[in-house]
Amino acid sequence: MPTTMREDKRKRLRRKGWRVGTAADFLGLSAEETAYIELKLRLSDGLRRRRARRNLSQVQLARLVHSSQSRVAKMEAGDPTVSIDLLVRTLLALGLSRKELARVIGSREPAPAVSG
Repeated sequence: MPTTMREDKRKRLRRKGWRVGTAADFLGLSAEETAYIELKLRLSDGLRRRRARRNLSQVQLARLVHSSQSRVAKMEAGDPTVSIDLLVRTLLALGLSRKELARVIGSREPAPAVSG
């Protein structure tokens, strides 16, 4: 999954008067807030990828972790109501080792946000 906007798209947006930057720029987040959100997004993306690799549906994963399908969907979407603790516990329930968890945490750059 690409994490940066293609340069041609970025140029087209700028020509039309849009500003292109990071979500942190758009929302005015502190460095700590940005790091926290990016960590949650990395964990959410890692969860979705690991579930798919194991060929599990959201319902099957929910049963595995004694939760609901809607909660798994929120975990994978990076919903703000989902705790980092729940994401980590679910990844561990899927069999991630500490080394794999470290790779998930360090795997992604922030995606650009666009405002007009």
